[in-house]
Amino acid sequence: MPAVYLLPLLLPLISAQIFGWGPCPAPHVQPGFNIQKYLGRWYEIEKIPTSFARGKCIEANYALRIDGTIRVLNSQIYKDKLRSAEATAVIKDFREPAKLGVSFSFFSPYSPYWVLSTDYTSFAIVYSCTDFLYLFHWEYAWILGRSRFLPPYSVYYAKNLLSNEGVNIFRMRATDQKGCKDH
Repeated sequence: MPAVYLLPLLLPLISAQIFGWGPCPAPHVQPGFNIQKYLGRWYEIEKIPTSFARGKCIEANYALRIDGTIRVLNSQIYKDKLRSAEATAVIKDFREPAKLGVSFSFFSPYSPYWVLSTDYTSFAIVYSCTDFLYLFHWEYAWILGRSRFLPPYSVYYAKNLLSNEGVNIFRMRATDQKGCKDH
């Protein structure tokens, strides 16, 4: 079946994120990434909209498991209820520790989770891209903070870095973090 016929079936999955033709770009990742320093709570500051995180007060908590994998607990307030999802992250190649894979189910493959830049104490810039037979791809990008709000210069820096790496930030939107409590 030609890929053109599959596209309408995939549109509901890719309608929120950025869609592009051809294979995924390959942005640079954080050199010397240290997963131990990255662990802990991160708040979503801005993102390319996704179909799976539409709420407010979105945060993620990363913790090392005994087996060496990373527990990812994402939470958000959606329709006035606390919703959470647990995932497993792994470093796929220890020569490039900033390129992680994340899976939310035993049956689903690991999706890319690349840390493009972080200072570990205030901000992180994360990118993900999945392609289909190198014909087209869909991208996600997040700006994360250790606090619910980042100074404007940090957001500007993050968006500039994403743009310079070829990521289309036109659809990035701020996440509502007002009136939130830690989950």
